[in-house]
Amino acid sequence: MKQKITEWIKRYGLAELNSLVLTVSSAWLSFRYTENHLTSALVGTWAGNIAYFGTILLQDIRLATKQLALLNKPYSLATFSKNVRALLIEFGIAELLDSLFIRPTLLYYFPLWLNNFGLGIIVAKFTADISFYIPAIIGYELSKKRLRRFE
Repeated sequence: MKQKITEWIKRYGLAELNSLVLTVSSAWLSFRYTENHLTSALVGTWAGNIAYFGTILLQDIRLATKQLALLNKPYSLATFSKNVRALLIEFGIAELLDSLFIRPTLLYYFPLWLNNFGLGIIVAKFTADISFYIPAIIGYELSKKRLRRFE
């Protein structure tokens, strides 16, 4: 189990850090200019998603490129398509629930409940991450067998 946890940290750690920075900074900037909690929750959700999934996709492209280079094969549009399919298997259900319902709701309410915008955004992000990672990790483990081997 320790090996799996290490693998998951390597897989998601940098993306989480990038997402945290962009979620907090974009929600804060949005709130600063709009003073609207709903707008800030949505902006924080989507900016964090862009940072997170952009990082994951770039990591997957680099890994596939390295695997293919060992076989003297180029990275192609078909390979990119396989990368995207793997991400859909890994994150599809988790992301649908997270982006449309859970994360925006928590990013809206936690700053109000805690009466502290910055702390509320951070607590909301980590709380939403818990519900996100359970199905995401299951999807990742399922996608490894077929969609993450480039031979």
